[in-house]
Amino acid sequence: MNLSKLRNIGISAHIDSGKTTLSERILYYTGRIHKIEEVRGGGDGATMDHMELEKERGITITSAATSVTWNDYGINLIDTPGHVDFTVEVERSLRVLDGAVLVLCAVGGVQAQSLTVDRQMKRYHVPRLAFVNKMDRTGADPQNVLEQMREKLNAQANLLQLPIGAGEDFEGIIDLITMKALYFDGEKGEHTRIEDIPADMQETAELGRQEMLEGLAMYSDELMELLLSEETVTEELIHKVVLAAVQEQDFTPVFIGTAFRNKGVQPLLDAICRYLPSPLDRSIDAKSWENPDESYPLVPEADKPFVGMAFKIVEDPYGQLTYMRIYQGTIEKGQMYINQRTGRKDRFSRILRMHSDKREEMDSASAGDIVAVMGIDCASGDTYAATQKMCTLESMFIPEPVIKIAVTPKERSGGDKLGKALQRFRKEDPTFRVFTDEETGEVIMAGMGELHLDVYIERIRREYKIEVEVGAPKVSYRETPTKMIEFNHKHKKQSGGSGQYGHIVGTMGPIEEREEGQEDLDFIFKDSIVSGRIPKQYIPAVEKGFRTCVPKGILAEYPVVNLHVHLKDGSYHDVDSSEMAFQTAARGCFREFMKKTGPVLLEPVMRVEIESPETFQGGIVGDVTSRRGMIESTDVQSDGTSVVICEVPLSETFGYATDLRSLTAGQGTFTMELSGYRKVPASIQLDIIEERRKQKEGLLVGSK
Repeated sequence: MNLSKLRNIGISAHIDSGKTTLSERILYYTGRIHKIEEVRGGGDGATMDHMELEKERGITITSAATSVTWNDYGINLIDTPGHVDFTVEVERSLRVLDGAVLVLCAVGGVQAQSLTVDRQMKRYHVPRLAFVNKMDRTGADPQNVLEQMREKLNAQANLLQLPIGAGEDFEGIIDLITMKALYFDGEKGEHTRIEDIPADMQETAELGRQEMLEGLAMYSDELMELLLSEETVTEELIHKVVLAAVQEQDFTPVFIGTAFRNKGVQPLLDAICRYLPSPLDRSIDAKSWENPDESYPLVPEADKPFVGMAFKIVEDPYGQLTYMRIYQGTIEKGQMYINQRTGRKDRFSRILRMHSDKREEMDSASAGDIVAVMGIDCASGDTYAATQKMCTLESMFIPEPVIKIAVTPKERSGGDKLGKALQRFRKEDPTFRVFTDEETGEVIMAGMGELHLDVYIERIRREYKIEVEVGAPKVSYRETPTKMIEFNHKHKKQSGGSGQYGHIVGTMGPIEEREEGQEDLDFIFKDSIVSGRIPKQYIPAVEKGFRTCVPKGILAEYPVVNLHVHLKDGSYHDVDSSEMAFQTAARGCFREFMKKTGPVLLEPVMRVEIESPETFQGGIVGDVTSRRGMIESTDVQSDGTSVVICEVPLSETFGYATDLRSLTAGQGTFTMELSGYRKVPASIQLDIIEERRKQKEGLLVGSK
């Protein structure tokens, strides 16, 4: 395989921007499928949406991989979900891809989830192209989308194409590099016809080309000089500059079309092959096992020692299917390779090339490939290599769950099956957590949102044939200190023989300054003990004592975040001091002094984007305000669609889908994602604490 002609790309976007429809057209034009199916509207459903639930709901739930060929180029393509509830699918796909296509709606432009996807692409340094889809919709305006990309995404972007007509009259596109008009003929737009630019659009096209060249001149002195001296700029030079700027992640070229009406997809495929990087163009560094601070450069060559990353796990009727990106070397069917995290040897019994849920057997796969392996037991994010203790690849970012529900099987006989289902889903999806509530003994599911947990409940019913009862959703609150206080706590216990003695002095309060590497920490422990006031071996015990208290705060037993403990002084006893004594001292100190730091409750706040016909805007704004929401912006688009962006506490959003439908006569839609944690108003905080107290008392009475 010629690696320079291989592209590993993902398609990511906001909900309903047309990712799966675009994937379906790519499969059709590359000859992978011979009949186009739509996401909604009967038939067998889109190829990449292979789960029954996906076909019914018309949404993508899991990312699906396939491989296609276009003009001698091999493309490994991953179609990802748009809903923020399934954000881990986008996260782990972008972690292993070399390039991406950001799909934007020609009417909606940059929406809530577009911002999240943009952040994810930047986190993993993935070069991308943008495709403005749905040019056939009334109100389509690619120029407006371009402005939004520059403002909201802070992207250096330029249109490389202009539309011929828009909305119902969208006929084709003008290529600003070749200065030709492209039309898409045939029943499915499979024939691309190249013509001269229509006379009435010649001037617009020349202005568009000039703007594109001025945008690209920032990345090339040669291009800048040709523009200043008003000389002709060749197509080769434009391609060369776009290629370099895209791969440096400085520039996002914007293409236009309508996947549903089969227009503009082939030029996008050409651009994917021309501008997005091959595995050879991406330098990937692992961390050396011997010294994690040192990088271990990986070279995409087949004859080097094998290194790969397991980025997605799916339980299959025949066993675990592990999706793997191979960064270096070659894997062969039946050979043993080593999991760098566990040190265990695993036999790769089968290697498969996936096409959505269909598969073809392979004997080997090498650097640059994305394949599925059967026969191994590992976790998402594990590194595999040819030898023991070789290197590890940095794992992906996993967001914390924000919503919890209790689940119990209706019949006692369903307990084992439910356990198997939850164990499987937890393994497949790192954002899905399962634990047993210590007080109630209930099994708790935690996830990214109502839809996320709703889908898993439905899958338990269908795939495992268990009827389950679901408790009301619960919010994951947090507790945090608000002021810095000094503590001086002594633990002293005498009980015949050697006693216990631990004495600690210091400060406790909110984290005010974070050092490098501490950006994501919820608890920071610092010690500045001098001249052996507390022996060195006891200091980790003090930290451990505080750490064991952090999961249960003193207000309502929610996890404590943003806590800084600074140990400054103390004393010990030659005989009675021990690690256990200092650990107990730290726990006692937390219980005594945490309440003096003025702790408050924090609640998750969601960023919500609501779309509806303009006539319902007033009612929506009033409803959001009644839910303690803050309106960020209201906007009415050219097609009469109102877009309200606001922030609403998660606890006020349960059942919002039903409420919005009744408010808007079934015409409103909304999306939401976690914005952050905010302080709970004092009156509501009292209610939450009181409710937790009653729960505890009820449980205690019940247990007696």
